[in-house]
Amino acid sequence: MFRLGNITINSGCLLAPLAGISDLPFRMLNRSFGCEYAFIEMVSARALVFTNRNTLKMLDSNKEDRPLGLQLLGNDPEVMARAVDIVNSMPVDSIDLNAACPVSKVTGRGEGSAMLRDPLNIEAVLRVMVERSVVPVTVKIRTGWDSGSLNAVEVAKRAEQAGASAVFVHGRTRQQGYSGMVDYAAIEKIKKNVTIPVAGSGDVLSADLAKKMFDETGCDAVMIARGALGNPWIFRETDAYLTTGAVPAKPEKSDICLTMKRHLDMMCGYHGEEQAVKMFRKFFGWYSKGLPGSHALKSSAFKACKRDGMLMLIDELMGQK
Repeated sequence: MFRLGNITINSGCLLAPLAGISDLPFRMLNRSFGCEYAFIEMVSARALVFTNRNTLKMLDSNKEDRPLGLQLLGNDPEVMARAVDIVNSMPVDSIDLNAACPVSKVTGRGEGSAMLRDPLNIEAVLRVMVERSVVPVTVKIRTGWDSGSLNAVEVAKRAEQAGASAVFVHGRTRQQGYSGMVDYAAIEKIKKNVTIPVAGSGDVLSADLAKKMFDETGCDAVMIARGALGNPWIFRETDAYLTTGAVPAKPEKSDICLTMKRHLDMMCGYHGEEQAVKMFRKFFGWYSKGLPGSHALKSSAFKACKRDGMLMLIDELMGQK
């Protein structure tokens, strides 16, 4: 059980923000399989302040898309304060500061995980955000910039002092990116050194690995990111495993294909056919991974331009033995 403000997440599983992925259809699909708390993809505070049209589109939601978190990217206290003022009028339940993104174009601006090099600035930014926000403020961090600067405990303590309601920790350094082993011990150390809730992140790709994160770190929640790509069932499976000790049977191929069609239709209704089909190409690969005949169909899926063409490929996948 994980508490964030006045909201309780019974399963302790959160859908992490995924750049270019976490649109409204993706969030709603995962919610239908048991996701209780979801995040909008990372949003640039500067783009939000200067009313970038694409940024505003990313913020679309509806009354069923709750509880909902919004992750802001930025390192300037003044800009972050202005962004929070804007977010205060939106139907979100928490605001997260991204101090974890390892992408070079982000860190090159001193944002994302580059902020780990300056814990004092993280504290200053969070303090301003907490003062201005009408909802709980959280922060997403990594274990450090590299193996020689593992300062996540200090950053987490400063976040707590600034009034953050929770710390989300990806158990790798920025230097590691998404490779190498997750440092469960580092997350456990953070949990032991702060009193606010701690959520663990990194390689939560299955119900077994979610339980491993809980067991080895003592964390209050887990953040599911890549584990939900083409696999919305992970929320249902994880909840069942944590409550009963037994993981439900994996979905049949027919269930997977029906979910693919449903997801495609949701995307077409939201983005329009042309854009949705292009965006769904990568989802075809994620959903079909490991299924008989999927390898031969992926190349065709990545050329599909029309909804009917993509549906034909899903039907063909269904018939493969």
